[in-house]
Amino acid sequence: MEFPTPLIPARLIRRYKRFLADVTLEDGREVTAHCANPGSMMGLAEPGSKIWLEPNDDPKKKLKFGWRLVDHENGHFTGVDTSVPNRALKAALEAREIPELGAYDAVRPEVKYGENSRIDFLLEGAAGLTYVEVKSVTLNRTPGLAEFPDSVTKRGAKHLAELTNMVSEGHRAVMLYLVQRTDCDRFDLARDIDPNYAAAYEIARTAGVDVICYGTKISPQSIGIGKPLAVLA
Repeated sequence: MEFPTPLIPARLIRRYKRFLADVTLEDGREVTAHCANPGSMMGLAEPGSKIWLEPNDDPKKKLKFGWRLVDHENGHFTGVDTSVPNRALKAALEAREIPELGAYDAVRPEVKYGENSRIDFLLEGAAGLTYVEVKSVTLNRTPGLAEFPDSVTKRGAKHLAELTNMVSEGHRAVMLYLVQRTDCDRFDLARDIDPNYAAAYEIARTAGVDVICYGTKISPQSIGIGKPLAVLA
């Protein structure tokens, strides 16, 4: 998935109120950018970090820049926009680029199910229905290891419970973690950050919810689905 507007580099001054970030552009101007990430962004919001912004000229948008990437300045990037994984994954599912989820004729995003929930993708095929929930993973505390979540997520635990219920009703359910970092090759749960999420995960896996993890290919030009990563949990 290519960025529709070329990204521009900047330096982070501070992130605040979750969805706002003050930054310095290359020409010295200080502007406020939208941060499309409700998580803690642990390790990704250090003042002075090099980041990449997507400018826009939409008159309906108050903020004219959106924060898209953290540039670790060692050849690696992290995508911080949590809406990107679903957009990139939708294209990959439709192109049948994910072998574990390739045998389906229809890909339906944002379908209502469960108790006031929406599944990220409902896949339909000859084998029946498959419910796919997607989580963006950006936390890295140990070299090469991606972890989820980066903060307490009651909503995430609810999604696992909903997937568990779908399995009990005879459907296939999949929890797909998409690691928006290029410096990780394996995945695990951050049990110390949210023990309740970890407990819901164990219940889901025991019930038969499938777990898949993929990496991403990231550059200031595009974000795409990468290789499968080892799941340690």
